[in-house]
Amino acid sequence: MHGFYGRILKINLNDNSYRVDTVSSEIYKTYLGGKGLGTYLLHQENPEGIDPLQPDNRLVFATGPVSGNNIWGSCRYGVFTKSPQTGFYAESYAGGKAPEAIDSCGFDAIVIHGKATSPSVLAVFPDRVEFHEAGDIWGKDTYTTEDIVLKRFSSPEKDLNRPGAVVIGPAAENLVRFAVIENDYWRSAGRTGVGTVMGSKNLKGIMFQGNRQRSLYHPDRLKTLFKKMAREAKENPAVNAYKTMGTPMMVKLLNDAKGFPTRYWKEGVCDHWEQINSDALHQRCQVTPHACLKCFMACGRLSTVQRGRHAGLKVEGPEYETIYAFGGLCMIDSIEEIAYLNDVCDRLGLDTITAGNLCAFTMEAVQREKVDYPIRYGDVDAVAELLEKIAYRRDIGDLLAQGIRATAREWNLEDIAVHVKGLEPPGYDPRALKGMGLAYATSDRGACHLRATFYKPELSGMIDPEQIDGKAELFVDFEDRLTLFDTLILCRFYRDFYTWDGLGEIIHNTCGIDADKTVLQQIATNVLNLTRNFNLREGLTVKDDKLPVALYRKLEDTGAVITEEEMDSMVRDYYRIRGWSN
Repeated sequence: MHGFYGRILKINLNDNSYRVDTVSSEIYKTYLGGKGLGTYLLHQENPEGIDPLQPDNRLVFATGPVSGNNIWGSCRYGVFTKSPQTGFYAESYAGGKAPEAIDSCGFDAIVIHGKATSPSVLAVFPDRVEFHEAGDIWGKDTYTTEDIVLKRFSSPEKDLNRPGAVVIGPAAENLVRFAVIENDYWRSAGRTGVGTVMGSKNLKGIMFQGNRQRSLYHPDRLKTLFKKMAREAKENPAVNAYKTMGTPMMVKLLNDAKGFPTRYWKEGVCDHWEQINSDALHQRCQVTPHACLKCFMACGRLSTVQRGRHAGLKVEGPEYETIYAFGGLCMIDSIEEIAYLNDVCDRLGLDTITAGNLCAFTMEAVQREKVDYPIRYGDVDAVAELLEKIAYRRDIGDLLAQGIRATAREWNLEDIAVHVKGLEPPGYDPRALKGMGLAYATSDRGACHLRATFYKPELSGMIDPEQIDGKAELFVDFEDRLTLFDTLILCRFYRDFYTWDGLGEIIHNTCGIDADKTVLQQIATNVLNLTRNFNLREGLTVKDDKLPVALYRKLEDTGAVITEEEMDSMVRDYYRIRGWSN
């Protein structure tokens, strides 16, 4: 079938063995690749009720049918497993250059299970898998690890393309529940603890190197589309905005909307926003737009701090979500200091959203005299020290490493802990953007903005943020279309370019499938229902599709509120449209 390799690599770390399997063409037609295939394999192979840190929990890497070809926004890979952070379905995606190397090995998915007897690195090629002992790398940060893995384990064979690697840092080695997988230094498969699962398998890194490419149904038509989009992008306002300002431009947008989470979710407006926004980043740092392969957005900010105690520090970012987590929730009022904390998290391999939330939660606990620990809002050095303690599970960090639910129980602060299913929300307060409440409550992986990026229609005026009736219908349309993005796998920032018709054109010319909107919606439904079934099997109930009680309180500065009745109404509508009873 065009668009797929028809090969699934199965790796068993228990005995250093591997085999290549296939799935039927009907599976590809039903679920496509990426999230669809990854979820299918996870659902089929994971033992029901498995502890996420046990060897039999599968770790699935997948690319999509557009990977490795000239489709804008296609240089991405996905990771799928059972989350050690939530206990439910886990997915995370990353871009950069490494996804091209992963795809060049010629597999639609790579399924890893078992546990190596000692720290190890895998080297994956189209025709073989090599198992390498890597005890001397264990304990090193992600940047150093990636350099070593690429240098030591790549092949000099001339017919192979440039290698790529995915690695973990000390946080994942120490089984911090929200550790990430890193590639290209600064790109992270960053949410739900996928790095923790990799660490539980004693797997420090994976090097990929190949020369395979997917066959396409109509390559010439795809090439024409590629060129047409490039021409149109030159004058596109959204493209120019991402290229000139990156995601930090969202600081002003959310602050103006009074939905920028501040002082651990108590306020919606941040007084020091001008010190941590896109203008501050570009004025105070040397910034170069940085893109993944096959991308004309170049939303990444390759930033070098120009002055102060972090002068010379280089990091890609900080992205909006990192700015909100440390600048808003923790009240850090310097973009250079946020870049520094970004670098600390990247080296240790910590998810910045969860890390920032937990640091702010600790600040709030101290302020309420629930915890005796030397940290306060705005204290950068105390935050950096706490991040280190979390990564190495020292002192108070050992508790925080277990995540927000365990910490809130221990400190008797469950009434203020902000999370859904154990995953903290990103930087869009649902009391100001009520559709984001629906997004957080119903997301299969916990509080997530990426399932539908529903902040976009609410901020752009497509739908009133206060509207409740009819909101679920528009939300489902966004969620279905972006689920298709994850099966291909495409970057979210191309959502305005790839409409339903555009996706149908890509899938037809890639795979040969005739796909109008009805067909595409059915594929999305197949994937979402299968994911839901996985979660139900793992103990999910309707009670988990709720916002935390803390988010039903009014924002202290603006008085904005979302009520339980409003949420119940939206969730009921959502269930009805999906055809779900639970």
